[in-house]
Amino acid sequence: MKEKFVKYIRSLQKTITSKIEEIDGKATFQEDIWMRPEGGGGRTRVIENGAVFEKGGVNISEVHGKLPETMQQYFGVKDADFFACGLSLVLHPNNPMVPTVHANWRYFEMYDTDGNIVDQWFGGGQDLTPYYLFEEDARHFHQTCKTACDKHNVDFYPKYKKRCDEYFYNNHRNEGRGIGGLFFDYCKATEEMEMQDWYNFVTEVGNSFLDAYAPIAEKRKNLSFTKEQKDWQEIRRGRYVEFNLVHDKGTLFGLKTNGRIESILMSLPPKVQWVYNHEPDTDSQEENLIKVLQNPKDWIQ
Repeated sequence: MKEKFVKYIRSLQKTITSKIEEIDGKATFQEDIWMRPEGGGGRTRVIENGAVFEKGGVNISEVHGKLPETMQQYFGVKDADFFACGLSLVLHPNNPMVPTVHANWRYFEMYDTDGNIVDQWFGGGQDLTPYYLFEEDARHFHQTCKTACDKHNVDFYPKYKKRCDEYFYNNHRNEGRGIGGLFFDYCKATEEMEMQDWYNFVTEVGNSFLDAYAPIAEKRKNLSFTKEQKDWQEIRRGRYVEFNLVHDKGTLFGLKTNGRIESILMSLPPKVQWVYNHEPDTDSQEENLIKVLQNPKDWIQ
């Protein structure tokens, strides 16, 4: 399974970066191949200072070795080895009318001292973080997620949409990081879903990503905006940073397993503001966004 998924994420990285370069029309991805001393490595692709994307990364990694003691305690195991691979992406646009997007699809195996697989699972998802809310964009993103889920189980979309709303939540701010999408983890073999079934589902979601995001970016990338709207984008980016550094399990896993720091922190936007005690104007577009983030919506009626 791990060889099959590694092959998939390598191909998907190429597909996504090619499309993002096409949308941007100016910048191209810089590629770094890196190795992890304990085992494995990855391929980081970063785009910066483009016509559309201020900063973004589409990274793949394949790492293995002894599971760090802190992670062994977390999983309740001793002397375990692991293999983990995945694709993780974040795209931060220049234009505040274009939402930031994040996605991740991953596979994990754990082994005993004899090298036997004792556990394995898939995880991942994709979510949207707008700065100005266009409801048609939100519906499009969520409908694309639902269509991918429904091909495998009609219960998946409401289940994983709810988990996404719960996971990508800054509880110290009492608001969501964005308007959600899908989040699933520890997808293990059951009587209903074998590992091959989970592979089919996760790759279905991965293949839907460009359908979900590319039309939104194309539609909004040339809209005009003011300096005040750009300031608002950078203030909201601060909330994005707070989530990634305080709550995100993927960031913490990378740091605890001696991952490549530049790749882990690639997700952070280049320009951010923290304005003391900032509140949006009453009845403004900015206030409307905050209200939605405080009360997750069902975008598909």
